[in-house]
Amino acid sequence: MSDYRLLSYVADGGKAVAGILLDERVHPASALLSHADWPSDTVLDILEHWDVARPRLETLAKAPPDGGTPLAEVALLAPILYPPTLYFAGANYWDHMHEMADAIKEMTGEAPPVEKLPDPWLSIKSAKSGIVGPGATVALPSFSKMVDWEAEVGLVIGRPSKDLAPDTALDALAGYTIVNDLSARDFLKREGSPFIYDFLGQKCWDGSAPMGPWITPVSAIPDPDAMAIKLWVNDELKQDSDTGQLIHNFVEILVYLSSRVTLQPGDVIMTGTPAGVGFPKGTFLNSGDVVRIEIEGCGALQNSLA
Repeated sequence: MSDYRLLSYVADGGKAVAGILLDERVHPASALLSHADWPSDTVLDILEHWDVARPRLETLAKAPPDGGTPLAEVALLAPILYPPTLYFAGANYWDHMHEMADAIKEMTGEAPPVEKLPDPWLSIKSAKSGIVGPGATVALPSFSKMVDWEAEVGLVIGRPSKDLAPDTALDALAGYTIVNDLSARDFLKREGSPFIYDFLGQKCWDGSAPMGPWITPVSAIPDPDAMAIKLWVNDELKQDSDTGQLIHNFVEILVYLSSRVTLQPGDVIMTGTPAGVGFPKGTFLNSGDVVRIEIEGCGALQNSLA
């Protein structure tokens, strides 16, 4: 079956609309998925009716229609402009855990244990203010001098899901996207606070979650446990790993998170980052830097810093 991709783009008049990428051409979703009972103006509209929309998208992929606009001529936005919730997993790649443990040992003389805990560690990042799309310029926050990059696979939820079982957990997904979980490393901890870690200061600021370029359907990724992940800063390769390094894989994350909350269509779960972040070497992003992320099957996400 030929593939399709779901995306958001700027249409005539400057309106943000949902699009379907077929054979390198973008078609307005409303023209191909028009339905009397529900709208298809936004990607969130489509995800909220995923069980109806998905087979129609698969049919379109088998026989793409004429028309559409060449991808190169389309101004892409983040694929989901306003997801209900943006989750992130922390310390979830073996290679990243080892590099961070080595860095902490060098600073303190003692390395933390590197082991798999019973459950993944997850929290929430600001969505509406944090998410920006492909090509957007991200303003570095004035309060931080240590902004780091984190290439991550984002899981996009396609149907309401509670208490998922391991053998069917991936059925909750509409697909995958790329997210750069930008992090202010000088706000890892808040000294004097009984809560110790400052995840608001570290993770939640305007533009801290570049996302895109589109949503790749689950069917287009034959092995989610072997997706290559690469990140460059100014053409210098920094991260070069794959999802085989995951401590808690996608299924485990979905099972755990859905045991706590009902996952909603359009929710995005960032699943952690592999080795190669800047913190261990004391290297951070500066104004003028360009970050490019490629994840196997998911395209490329590029953003500039200012």
